[in-house]
Amino acid sequence: MHRKETVAVQGSPMEILIFEPAGPGPHPGVVVAQHLPVAHEGLEKDPFTLDVGARLAAAGFACVIPWVFHWWPSETDIAVKRDEFRDDRCLADMQAAFDLLVAMGNVDAERIGIMGHCWGGRVSWLHACHNPSYKALATLYGGRIKLGMGQGAEPPIARAAMIPCPVLGIFGNEDQNPSPEDVEDLRAALAAGGVPHTFHQYDGAGHGFQDFVNPDRYREAQANDAWDKVLTFLHRHLDRPD
Repeated sequence: MHRKETVAVQGSPMEILIFEPAGPGPHPGVVVAQHLPVAHEGLEKDPFTLDVGARLAAAGFACVIPWVFHWWPSETDIAVKRDEFRDDRCLADMQAAFDLLVAMGNVDAERIGIMGHCWGGRVSWLHACHNPSYKALATLYGGRIKLGMGQGAEPPIARAAMIPCPVLGIFGNEDQNPSPEDVEDLRAALAAGGVPHTFHQYDGAGHGFQDFVNPDRYREAQANDAWDKVLTFLHRHLDRPD
């Protein structure tokens, strides 16, 4: 189960889905950057997005998922949203979600991570470059990290050294956005910036291989293994030390 809150970002109302684990907490928290394509029409229309939140809550993490496409009517074509997407507005969206999460009374504000798939894999990297409070970043097959979006926007890869936390990268070797060559560039940027990172790359898997909604993309074995690695990573960096 989840609940919704609406916050204003530069005068535009943005829905945020909130998933909470059982018990009083304080719980570690995760900001989840939404993926594409279905979620661009509304977060609750996408079973995969709801599953991500439910998985995290079941694992003991409070999480928030902001709808970063609130700047357009939901029925606007996805191509228009891609073309008009602006990193400056997206950063404001993600910060609003972060602020909501850390203000929740059952969340430990010192144990917050960020993750995302697909479009959200790029957005999670982007916000981690601009928010020094994150303790973990999991980016899953995020494309366009080498591209700035919006006039004068700096490519997120150029700010790799600003990421304040360990990074987990999950990629498919049959993907072309990011391609295996792109993945090597991401790895090199993190290494050059001195950012701890671990990448896992799966044979037989392309873009969106965790998305069970899309049978052409979904690869069950690789998806399950990747989820195990993501949750292990988040627990390692966000759980309280014994």
